[in-house]
Amino acid sequence: MEKQLILVTGGTGFIGSHTTVELQQAGYDVVIVDNLSNSNIDVLDGIEKITGIRPAFEQVDCCDFQALEGVFAKYANISGIIHFAASKAVNESVEKPLKYYRNNLNSLINLLELMPKYDVKGIIFSSSCTVYGQPSEENLPVTEQAPIQKAESPYGNTKQINEEIIQDYVHSGANIKSVILRYFNPIGSHPTSHIGELPNGVPANLIPYLTQTAAGIRECLTVYGNDYDTPDGSCIRDYIYVVDLAKAHVAAMVRILDGKSEESVEIFNIGTGHGCSVLELINAFEKATGVKLNYRIGGRREGDIEAIWGNVDKANKILGWSADTPLDDILRSAWEWQKKIANL
Repeated sequence: MEKQLILVTGGTGFIGSHTTVELQQAGYDVVIVDNLSNSNIDVLDGIEKITGIRPAFEQVDCCDFQALEGVFAKYANISGIIHFAASKAVNESVEKPLKYYRNNLNSLINLLELMPKYDVKGIIFSSSCTVYGQPSEENLPVTEQAPIQKAESPYGNTKQINEEIIQDYVHSGANIKSVILRYFNPIGSHPTSHIGELPNGVPANLIPYLTQTAAGIRECLTVYGNDYDTPDGSCIRDYIYVVDLAKAHVAAMVRILDGKSEESVEIFNIGTGHGCSVLELINAFEKATGVKLNYRIGGRREGDIEAIWGNVDKANKILGWSADTPLDDILRSAWEWQKKIANL
């Protein structure tokens, strides 16, 4: 039987590269589309080292409709799409909202428009727990039924709007199915240290900034606020291992391609189901690695949510998936990756 081909947009990025590995190891062929605006072509080498297979790669911006259609025409047998390609820094989105709306909305619209024309039946959309805003206390841990709140940032708003675009398009009669995965906070790196989180410039995410500080690349890690209404005053998040997250995409793709999805659009929270504060994470990193971190407490950051973690019962039950990697192992994987790229 011929392997099914999956188009992965943003596939040289952090989550995209780990998902490409899991797709290949599950027996799928992959073509990556990425404009390399926040990733590196060398990631393909890392993927190939892990799986023995180099995925097909097209350097294309998903906002360029003609170039994107060229990919669909070249790879005429695409079975499904996983759409990661997006601008994703909360604080940058506050400063550059138009960049976020242009990039994040147009890329999805172009993909959806091309799907029926090229008979692509399913798309998995990379959404975010930011759509829940700051859930009220009675809605924690947050379920998929929790109210969608006004977004705290343009980035979060693009996720909400994209979810609505998918639902409206399917409702209009488009012959496609979609699984929307609302992730919590992906961290860690592949256990081989061949791929990991590799942001260009100053990291916007906590873990790469933390590991760069541990490696002496950054002088000090700032904890944004210790006066929140949480046990230790720092923000609480649901930190999920990127490899566990990648496996959720494979489970969702199997569900779409096997025709098991009961509704045309299904939504799943993808997290661990547990909250962990920023200060707890720092302590866990020091304990897991034996490395002391230089950190200081700073002021709150615009757009940050106080506390959120997910109820993941639906994904556990329906997708048959769970995130079960211990936090110590996840943090060690991030540190091993940092040591490798910093030649420590």
